[in-house]
Amino acid sequence: MTQNLRGADIVARSLERLGCRHVFTLSGNHIMSLFDAALETKLDLVHVRHEATAVHMADAWGRLTGEAGVALVTGGPGHANAVGALFTALGAESPMVLLSGHAATWELGRGGFQEIRQADMAAPVAKAAWTAKSAATLRRDVAEAMRIATTGRPGPVHLSLPSDLLDERVESNAIVWPDGRDGAASARLLTTAFVDPVLGAINDAARPIIFAGPQFSGPSGRALLARLEAATKTPAVVIESPRGIADATLGAFGDVVRRADLIVLLGKALDFTIRWAKGKAFDPQVEMICIDSEAALIERAAKELGERLVLNCFTNVRTHAEALIARATQAPGRDNRWLSEARAALGDRPAAWATIASGTPGRLHPAEVFRVLRRYVERDDDTVLICDGGEFAQWGQSMLPVGRRLINGVAGAIGSSLAFAMAAKLMNPAAPVFAVLGDGTIGFHIAEFETAVRRGLPFVAVLGNDARWNAESEIQRRDYGKERMHGCELLPARYDQVAAAFGGHGELVEHAADLPGAIERALASGKPACINVMIESTAAPVIRRAQ
Repeated sequence: MTQNLRGADIVARSLERLGCRHVFTLSGNHIMSLFDAALETKLDLVHVRHEATAVHMADAWGRLTGEAGVALVTGGPGHANAVGALFTALGAESPMVLLSGHAATWELGRGGFQEIRQADMAAPVAKAAWTAKSAATLRRDVAEAMRIATTGRPGPVHLSLPSDLLDERVESNAIVWPDGRDGAASARLLTTAFVDPVLGAINDAARPIIFAGPQFSGPSGRALLARLEAATKTPAVVIESPRGIADATLGAFGDVVRRADLIVLLGKALDFTIRWAKGKAFDPQVEMICIDSEAALIERAAKELGERLVLNCFTNVRTHAEALIARATQAPGRDNRWLSEARAALGDRPAAWATIASGTPGRLHPAEVFRVLRRYVERDDDTVLICDGGEFAQWGQSMLPVGRRLINGVAGAIGSSLAFAMAAKLMNPAAPVFAVLGDGTIGFHIAEFETAVRRGLPFVAVLGNDARWNAESEIQRRDYGKERMHGCELLPARYDQVAAAFGGHGELVEHAADLPGAIERALASGKPACINVMIESTAAPVIRRAQ
C-alpha cells in the first residue's frame, strides 16, 4: 500500500538521510508540522530562546565539524530575527542552512499572516536563498541547500518553506530520497600544470606568505595549513578577524608582511582585512597569487592588482593545497630561515604582559585575567575557546593559544558566544569550553543560559565587565577626545546572578587572587557558568616591534 507523506515529513527525513543530527530551532506557527514530523526521525531539536541563537549554533556546528549546521525558525518576524546572524556565518565562510517557515503559497500577495519576501531578505547575506515551490520537490530543495552550503567556498544558504507545502501530502513512491551524495560536485582534477607554477613562484620568492580564508579556521583547516606550511617552508596564516593582519592574535606578523615579496591568497578574498594589499602595510611591488573557488573573487583581485597578480587558479582550494603539499615533498624546496623568522613574529608578545596589573582597586587588567585562564585552556587538547567582542576579547585572542577556537569573525558582529559555546559542548560533551566576552556582548543573548541549563550543556563564560561599550568608547577617546566620550555607559550589573537565576553557576571576581578559585568552582559545578570579572577599561592590544 502506497504511503502518503506530508511535505514536513519529506523535509525531516531528508535532513536525517543527509546526516543531520541536531536542528537548532525556535518554534512558531509556520513550522509546527516540522516539529511533529521530527518525532518520526532521530533528529534532535535544540530549542533556543532567540532565532539568531539558532543560526549562531548552526554556524558554530559548521565551523567545528565541516558539516552543514541546520537552523529552523518560523516565518515573518522569526525569519527576520534570524537573518542578521547569517551575516556572521557568511563572513566566517561557515557551512550552514537556515530553514524558515513561510506564509502559505495561496496567501501570497493577499496580505497573508506574517507574509514578507523572506528569500529576498536573506539573499544579501547568503550564498543562495529561495522559496520552495512544490511539496514534491522539497527533498531536492533540502539536498541542494546542503550541497551549496558545503561546496566551493562554504557559506550559509536559506530555504523558505511555505506552510501549505509542509501540510500537503505526496505519495512516497514518487519521492527520490537524498542519500548524502545528491548533487555532490566533483573536485577538479589538479594536474602539475595548475600546481607547479604556484610552487615554483613560492620557491623563487625570498619572502613568501600564504594568507588563507576563514574557511580554514576550523580544526581540519588549521591542520591542513600546518602541513602546507611545513611542506613549502612558507608561513601560512588564517585571516579570520575584522582587524585582519593588525589582529593581535598574529603578534608582530605585520612587520613580516611589510617585507613579503609574494603573497598567496588561498581561498582568501582580497578585501579590507588585508587592506587590498596596498598602503604602508605592504611592499608596493609585492606580487600576488590568487587560488579560489569563486571566479568573481579572482576577477576582483585582477582588477585591484593589475600586473601584480602573477598567477591565478579557479579550483577547489583545499584540493589545491593538498596538491601543493604532494608536489613540494617531491622536490627540493626552501630553507627554514624565513619561516622561522615569521613564526617568531607570530609568537611575539610584549614582555610586560607577564607582569602588567591593574592600578584600579577592585578591577583587573585583562592581561591578569588571561594569564590565569591560560593554564585552564591548555589543560586539554580538546578545549574549545570562544572569543566574542571588542577590546576584552582581543586580549583573550592574543594571549590564549589557538587550537579549537571560534571568534565573531570577519563580519565583526558580536553576541554569538553563548550560542557557540552550546554548540561546541553539544559537538563534544567531554571537551572543556570557555567563552570570553564583554558586558556589552552578553546582553544580546543572556537568556540562553536557560537553554544551556535545560539542555545540560556546561561551559564557562569569562565576562569582562567594565560597565561600558568599550570598543566604541575607545573610538570616541581616540578620534574625538576624552571630554567627548558619552552614550556608551552601562551599569556594573551582576551578570553572574542572572546566570544563577537561570539555574547556572555565577561568580563575581574583583581581585586577581580570587580568579583561580572562581574558575575551579565554575568547572566543578557542572553547570553553565558566568564568571563576572570587574576589569579596567583598556584598549585592545597592538603589537609592534621597535623600528
